[in-house]
Amino acid sequence: MGGRNKKVCEESPAKKGGIRGKTVPASLSVGMVLAHDITEVRPDFKGRAFRKGHIIKEEDIPHLLRLGKENLHVLDLAPEEMHEDEAAEVLAAALMGEGVEASGAPHEGKINVVASIDGLLKVDKEALREFNIQGEVMCATLHGNSVVKKGQKVAATRAIPLVVDRSTVELAAGIARANGGMVKVVPMRKPRAGVVITGGEVFSGRIKDAFAPVIRGKIEAFGGEIIGVAYAPDDENYIAARLREFMDMGADLLVATGGMSVDPDDVTRFAIRGLGARDIAYGAAVLPGSMFLSASVLNGKGASIPVIGVPTCAMYGKTTILDLVLPRILAGEHIGRRELAELGHGGLCLQCKVCRWPVCPFGKI
Repeated sequence: MGGRNKKVCEESPAKKGGIRGKTVPASLSVGMVLAHDITEVRPDFKGRAFRKGHIIKEEDIPHLLRLGKENLHVLDLAPEEMHEDEAAEVLAAALMGEGVEASGAPHEGKINVVASIDGLLKVDKEALREFNIQGEVMCATLHGNSVVKKGQKVAATRAIPLVVDRSTVELAAGIARANGGMVKVVPMRKPRAGVVITGGEVFSGRIKDAFAPVIRGKIEAFGGEIIGVAYAPDDENYIAARLREFMDMGADLLVATGGMSVDPDDVTRFAIRGLGARDIAYGAAVLPGSMFLSASVLNGKGASIPVIGVPTCAMYGKTTILDLVLPRILAGEHIGRRELAELGHGGLCLQCKVCRWPVCPFGKI
């Protein structure tokens, strides 16, 4: 005991791996950081008992003494340095926006971030790139605009070395913190949709409609409801009138299907314009779905209602532009010309024999 108390702290003559260390009695090491792994050997076990970077706790002391570790080599952190776990906590707190939370305490300098609600993942890609450029810290995420469930892992961040420069952490945290965090999950509303199926052949009953079940399935997948389905000939005034009726019934999403091509009798987009729609964007850099239309219209109470024109491909394609755009609309996002153009990167569906959407590259930007 006398010898151990006499040598309370001994500075290491040199850094180990670029990290300063010091030797302290195990009994005085609580709260300090191990500078090396400690191995344990038993008749039935040989392996690591304590890892490098472990922050020593009071309950660890008896275990360490049983291993013969009366003195420990611990890190000697300067004021301008941070331990990996402390850095991870700072980084996670900065990058998290609304709708996400940390999943437990940091482990080996890493913290997972999970969705705290069901919704649509939004990632600030510019901020993420600048964050990762700093070096010594990193963050990886799922693709932005992914539909996620509560509890699902959406991102992870960590300090890469065991000891990281404090100024680097603070700079990266500042980048992540701007605009309310660079990783968020936005709730999606449950729509009340009015649907107009266009085409003289369906309106006349010559062929059976196959569009309504598709649209119903996609709306109900988000907890929404179809307040009505109407059939219309290739007459823009008739189509506009049916859409207006649904709007007057309280629909907060208007859907018109078919008639989106350039043939003379394809008049759906003109009907939407005749409805008084604004911000009309026709044509998307997506296959299938290039003839998609997005717009908005004011209802009788002055509220903006999204209107979408869905091309025929959505009737027979399992995954089309509708699957890329609908969640974003339900999350309150305006889909205009720029948004439809940006979908070109990743907007080519491979039309696999077995569709694994959304676990595929389609629509990932």
